[in-house]
Amino acid sequence: MSHATNDHQAFRDALGNDVQPLRKGRDKAALARAQASPSEAQLARRASAQQAGDDQRDFLSDEFVDLLGAHDPIEFRRDGIQIGVLERLRHGGYAAEARLHLLRMPVIECRRAVFGFLRDTYEHDLRSVLIVHGRSRDDDGRSNVVRSYLNHWLKQFEQVQAFCSAPAHQGGLGATFVMLRKSERARANNRERQQKRRG
Repeated sequence: MSHATNDHQAFRDALGNDVQPLRKGRDKAALARAQASPSEAQLARRASAQQAGDDQRDFLSDEFVDLLGAHDPIEFRRDGIQIGVLERLRHGGYAAEARLHLLRMPVIECRRAVFGFLRDTYEHDLRSVLIVHGRSRDDDGRSNVVRSYLNHWLKQFEQVQAFCSAPAHQGGLGATFVMLRKSERARANNRERQQKRRG
């Protein structure tokens, strides 16, 4: 008996009698289907890895912030943004192209949701969005804590041009309107349209 045959027999002995070679056709197809259909544990690991990846990209801070007055409106605009943009935003002059609801969510989940929402809306060339967080009667009420963090996070997101408390008929102090700057893709499309009109 050759050395190779001895190795093959030793390998089969180590596997035991319960192991059978794959038959061609159906068994290979079944194996391919099994490999193509991830288990619940695999799906959970993938979701966890995706969340970890998002957390690494998420530069928003959830460290302590000074609480806003529960009855004080918020507003912000970056240098170079005209006051008229903020005024129009304040009066609901821009329709909300997307909405995010943060009601009853823990702060860390709010941070993840805000980061993902702003990233996705910017990538889809949306400009005006509404974030609904609720309002509190007290400065340390849950909704006002979230609103205080939101005020901090929106300033950290460089794509945010301006934001302010929504007008009363769209949520008042319980919601915040956000204006995002145009993406490079949207700017390029605008330039292309303008060139076509001129030509």
